[in-house]
Amino acid sequence: MTESVRRLARDARRVLRQGPAAIRQRQHARLAEIVAFARARSPYFRELYRALPEDVADPALLPVTDKKTLMARFDEWVTDRDVTLEKAQAFVADPALVGERFQGRYLVTTTSGTSGLRGIFLQDERSVAVGNAVGRRASAGLGAGDVLRLLRGAGRTAIVSAPGGHFATVASAARFRRDHPRLGWMLREFSIHQPLADLAAELDRYKPSSLTGFSGMLGLLAGEQEAGRLRIHPGMVIAGGEALTADNRARIARAFHARVRSAYAATECGFLAYGCADDWLHVNSDWAVLEPVDADYRPVPPGQPSHTVLLTNLANQVQPILRYDLGDNVLLRPGPCPCGSPLPAVRVQGRAAEMLVIPTGRGGHAGLSPMLFGTLLDRLPGIEQFQLVQTASTTLRVRLKPAHGADPEQVWQAVRDEIGRLLAAHNAGHVTLERAEEPPERSPGGKFRRVVPLQDP
Repeated sequence: MTESVRRLARDARRVLRQGPAAIRQRQHARLAEIVAFARARSPYFRELYRALPEDVADPALLPVTDKKTLMARFDEWVTDRDVTLEKAQAFVADPALVGERFQGRYLVTTTSGTSGLRGIFLQDERSVAVGNAVGRRASAGLGAGDVLRLLRGAGRTAIVSAPGGHFATVASAARFRRDHPRLGWMLREFSIHQPLADLAAELDRYKPSSLTGFSGMLGLLAGEQEAGRLRIHPGMVIAGGEALTADNRARIARAFHARVRSAYAATECGFLAYGCADDWLHVNSDWAVLEPVDADYRPVPPGQPSHTVLLTNLANQVQPILRYDLGDNVLLRPGPCPCGSPLPAVRVQGRAAEMLVIPTGRGGHAGLSPMLFGTLLDRLPGIEQFQLVQTASTTLRVRLKPAHGADPEQVWQAVRDEIGRLLAAHNAGHVTLERAEEPPERSPGGKFRRVVPLQDP
């Protein structure tokens, strides 16, 4: 661990002991610092903030930004004048450079482009160090048995993800191996694209002490563990990338007899939040600002789901992320979390871009979150995976992958009946359900979208 990470980790622990007032103080100071830096070094933000007061400690004063706008003005957005979009694109076009330092200074990651626009994001050394420091909070609350199981696996971490490309999990792991060649065995990726039996066999041979992956894939691996085709004993399982339903969490915990933690991260901010034992995600608000807002970017009170959420990354100076429309639906906990953490707690409901919008007549519309379908169908036996594709405003194509040994016809009948009841309860009983021949599909980055709306932005 570098001295920078040690110093940041000490502060990350200290601020939790000091409580909410100290967390807010650091957030306000760091916000003022990053805004001042962006105005001084980024032509885009200098122009955007020209009418703002000199000192800004309230994020609500800042205009909203988004990926489309920032990518269109990439060269003016970045604060390093040697960085250009052309150079960055040439770098990410070479898979041999995954995890290598771009221009000797920056970690480069990309989004898969599922929403229609691929993003290219740079992290400076400070941002990477902050991520390493606050990431240690995720281990809080582990019991003695959990720690023993982590030690028994010699610290081996298995990351189940999509191989290739400069995706965040892959690039971060590759950076670790480049920086610590003697410790490369402690961190290994496993491809989600191989047959499930082959994946289970590889994990068996590796015997990880911790297991990380997309929530849906971890649910499939839990099924393999239950069936005896997978026999690993991780001390911790970290689920991310997709919303983790209560049923899936319980199944994963039961199958692996392990502590299950959810993680909330984005390519734009890899250290956003970590999960606690009470099923809430605690935002690292000393280094990030998360604002739940409605469709007009007005604040949404605690306890009510947001339309989207605005992210401000207080660590990354090379490519400032300030009041950035992340597109997620979140719910902010209205009171303190039972786990005792002083950090604000949220639950992620899904993405605004993944909401099903269905006309209900007389100009009305029903907005249905992917979490509604996940909570419903995860309880049905015989389903390994499902995916709903909206092919017309009132037509849903249902892609199913039945579990091993399940009767496909019975699974389809049960799924059709349950979805039909859900739609009827939301005044959308007129929607046509089509049975697809093709199986559920994943995005290039490995993320599995349970709901694919008619129009992706």
